[in-house]
Amino acid sequence: MVVRKFLLLTFLLFLSWTVQAVEVGGVVLDDAAHSGSSNLVLNGAGVRSKFVFDLYVAALYLDTKKTSAAAVLTDTGDKRIALHLLRDISADHLLSAFKHAIENNHTREELKALQASLTQFEQVFNKVGEVRKGDIITMDYQRDIGTLVAVNGVAQGTIAGVAFNTALLKIWLGDKPAQQDLKLKLLGGK
Repeated sequence: MVVRKFLLLTFLLFLSWTVQAVEVGGVVLDDAAHSGSSNLVLNGAGVRSKFVFDLYVAALYLDTKKTSAAAVLTDTGDKRIALHLLRDISADHLLSAFKHAIENNHTREELKALQASLTQFEQVFNKVGEVRKGDIITMDYQRDIGTLVAVNGVAQGTIAGVAFNTALLKIWLGDKPAQQDLKLKLLGGK
């Protein structure tokens, strides 16, 4: 009887460790996510701010944790960026910010090579319209289909190719990220 209670207590303790959630900027994030056929782990998360406004909580999910931007950007495995909106934002505003960050992290030639994918991405975001506080935008890279953009779990469109996903990730993890401290937090830093 004592052994059973001990085993039950040990199992419950183990279970509580494996289903933990993390709170960032008032948003509770799961420590794991499922994308396509992959189980992903939370690599890091942080708040994207501009001036004095908190815009969204970004969370990066990977198949295994990585602490360097280069390791994430060269990884061709499945991954997810989840944006938990902290305020109402027009899709145009988000798209403009994303395009600016992509331009900052690529040469003119690289941007030219990405043009078709960037046009597709723009078309996907034009369908989105306005996103509201509490909405969740996920951008899942799945090797077999590309980057699937969804809002609150509803698919909005897909952009093919790993090159586009790498360009997208450079918004937060590039040499000129949208916000340096957010880059560090997405890479597991404090």
